[in-house]
Amino acid sequence: MDNRLKTLALCMLSSATLANAQTFLSDTQAMKRIQTTNKYVLLPVEESENLAHIRVIKDNNVVKEFNCKLAVNKVDYSVPLDVSEFGGDVLLDIQFTGEKKNTGSIQYFTCWKELKETNSFDTSNREKYRPLYHHTPPYGWMNDPNGIFYKDGVWHLYFQYNPFGSQWENMNWGHSTSRDLIHWTYEGVPIQPDALGVIYSGCCVVDKNNVAGFGKNAVIAFYTSAGTSQTQSIAYSLDNGKTFTKYAGNPIVTSNVPDFRDPKVFWNEDTQLWNLILAAGQQMSIYSSKNLKDWTFESHFGEGYGNHDGVWECPDLIKMGNKWVLLCNINPGGPYGGSATQYFVGHFDGHKFTCESAPTVTKWLDYGKDQYATVTFNNAPNGRIVAIPWMSNWQYGNHVPTLQFRSANGLPRELGLFSYQGESYISVKPSPEVFAAFSNKISTKLQPASYIEVTNIKGNASITLKNNQNEEVVMVYDAKKGTFSMDRNQSGVSDFSSEFKTVTTSPTYGAISGLQIFVDKSSVEVFDVDGKMAMTNIVFPTSPYTDVVAKGCKVKIHALK
Repeated sequence: MDNRLKTLALCMLSSATLANAQTFLSDTQAMKRIQTTNKYVLLPVEESENLAHIRVIKDNNVVKEFNCKLAVNKVDYSVPLDVSEFGGDVLLDIQFTGEKKNTGSIQYFTCWKELKETNSFDTSNREKYRPLYHHTPPYGWMNDPNGIFYKDGVWHLYFQYNPFGSQWENMNWGHSTSRDLIHWTYEGVPIQPDALGVIYSGCCVVDKNNVAGFGKNAVIAFYTSAGTSQTQSIAYSLDNGKTFTKYAGNPIVTSNVPDFRDPKVFWNEDTQLWNLILAAGQQMSIYSSKNLKDWTFESHFGEGYGNHDGVWECPDLIKMGNKWVLLCNINPGGPYGGSATQYFVGHFDGHKFTCESAPTVTKWLDYGKDQYATVTFNNAPNGRIVAIPWMSNWQYGNHVPTLQFRSANGLPRELGLFSYQGESYISVKPSPEVFAAFSNKISTKLQPASYIEVTNIKGNASITLKNNQNEEVVMVYDAKKGTFSMDRNQSGVSDFSSEFKTVTTSPTYGAISGLQIFVDKSSVEVFDVDGKMAMTNIVFPTSPYTDVVAKGCKVKIHALK
């Protein structure tokens, strides 16, 4: 079709009624009227395409807007837009961005014939690499854990969530709940973007004494509103975190620092005040409050300390015994490239954090390549310090070989302290609920989801996971060097990123007597039995690992119950 005929066709289609078809306003803009009694409109996605900006219009007002990679040539998968909340009668104003190259005129884009209406959206697993005992979203993209808290026997996990594609975009808070930290129920998207911006990371606290005035035992979410600038906002829930009402006085904390985000709030028993810590560029800012609404700046921490090869993010400040630990997630700058979690041990008087180590000392929470944005649950029972990470790396998180969803959380882990050669370090151990998920009976073969108990380590040792495709993960303990390493260079699919193949190595801080290895469909996590070493790496074998070859140690394989 020559350009004159294309122009004529575009003009003819532009005059079509919106009740039954889309109309094309230009070569980059279209409108489509949705009039349906169905709950969802399924939007077809093509991940290699540019983002389209979609405005949902009801009664001449924009009621929702988001970005989605609408299919131009082919459909990778579809995502649901719930139109029932707007009465099933809306106008979609769609603006395509970027050059379309050789894809043809807008009226021929694949999305128009593949856009469907339905009352249900199938989230049953269609992915060979979806984990069996790690939390994942039912569909879409997930990164940082947010707002994690415990209340009335339920663990609440919120997370950075894109419900309109399986790559990073449109940050909302998704929500899942669990009673055992292993089996999770998806609860929906309770905090969505508004006029202040999309919803970045943050935390939740349980306001037991109603100091904020929203109600006794209200759950209060603190999050970053990421608009033109990054500001801090709050929302409150009176139904145990299922739904939230945004505070009319937002934002509550502002700054002229560009990277100003990820608030973590906690009650400081020593000072009888609430503290807030958040990332401000290459340092952390600390505030205090009596009512959770009005905050007083106290101090900064970070200049000259630890690793500064990337942006500081997702902080946490935790009391452990008579010391305090500051978690500082950084991207890039990790020990093996990309994102990772560093930490500082010291003292905190409610106003200022003082690190006990020399400024040049850098300590990493996990020496794998796929542990990031680690934060702890508020209000955990029995004084437990329970943390959970995002299990991926920003170098390739958007491109791992899944489509229905991307990314899982690492296993929940208990944090403590230990000393080695005059320095204090964080100990990391799997939460007790993790072990309860596995059978006590010993298996003869490695299953796609298994716990491997490694004992009788006397000196150097190695453990290799293998499949029938000559793919393997090789783990080596070098007693003389005091190191533990994991080689995933031949672990399986890796062509999605040149940064994926690697050998990660951790100091062991003394001798290792035993290891706990947790294998899931697409991950291998290793913990020293004494908590002195943790290593988290994702893998994508073309077929599951079925054999364990152990040298210099003994192994017992436990299958998932």
